[in-house]
Amino acid sequence: MSFSLAALGDSIAYGTGAARPDDAIGPRLVRALAEDGVDATLQVVAVPGAVSAALPGQVRQVTRCDLALVVVGANDLTRLVPPAAAAEQLGAAVRDLRVLGADVLVVPAPDLSAVPWVPPAFQQLVAVASGELQRRQTDAVRAAGGVAVPIGSELGDRFRAQPALFSADRFHPSSAGYALIAEALVPVVRSVARGRTAA
Repeated sequence: MSFSLAALGDSIAYGTGAARPDDAIGPRLVRALAEDGVDATLQVVAVPGAVSAALPGQVRQVTRCDLALVVVGANDLTRLVPPAAAAEQLGAAVRDLRVLGADVLVVPAPDLSAVPWVPPAFQQLVAVASGELQRRQTDAVRAAGGVAVPIGSELGDRFRAQPALFSADRFHPSSAGYALIAEALVPVVRSVARGRTAA
């Protein structure tokens, strides 16, 4: 049974920092589905540096799609986009993807206080800002009919404790970091695929 997956959002959805393209989130999810006998295709429309305001343009590029994975928020934080505005833009994109017939999974903004270059004196401020955006994103996604996958706090602790999970730029995940993110998403993605392919 065929299953179509689309990846939207920013550099993390795109795979910046991975040693090889196959180490990014999307290809890892495709391989996990293949283990279940699901022949999945992947369309990546995510753009490094994208903020939530860029999502409508990405949604327009999505063709047939059973599951849309949206990873966005880090650049909204670094560019000081008001959380309410970023969340509203994300919610609108989720609604548009639902109109296309896709199930939508969203990974809310990461906890940027875990990033190595954030000075200790600013970590608490950054953590609070990250949490505020995460909460608003989660509410907007649920209201629009999507599913927010709350992996940020758990993975933030792992990234904070293991510098090797970051790539050489000390901002994006390394291949090992992407493996952790994908591992957290696999159970939800498999559940969606089972529901779709059984229909």
